[in-house]
Amino acid sequence: MPVIEEKKAVKKGEQFHNVSMENRNYLNISGVEDVDNFDEENVELYTTVGMMTVTGSGLHITKLNVESGEVAIEGEIQAVEYSDGEFKKGGAGFFSRLFK
Repeated sequence: MPVIEEKKAVKKGEQFHNVSMENRNYLNISGVEDVDNFDEENVELYTTVGMMTVTGSGLHITKLNVESGEVAIEGEIQAVEYSDGEFKKGGAGFFSRLFK
């Protein structure tokens, strides 16, 4: 069972951003600050290293832990993409709207 892992050290409070993918069907992410938007084809996340977009089909968020910043996504994962540079929130993200 192939597993891809990525770890990045971050200066902001020394919090790590980790990405672990199993068989392109399960993605575990830490260092998530907010979930901006999600549906069955896209999940947009604000992480400690910038904006991250997960693209695929049949995507479902199966784990969402606000305190630890962990998110797990299941479905057919086709791409994981980061935006360049710092991100700026255009509005309230999912966590912010949920706990308002």
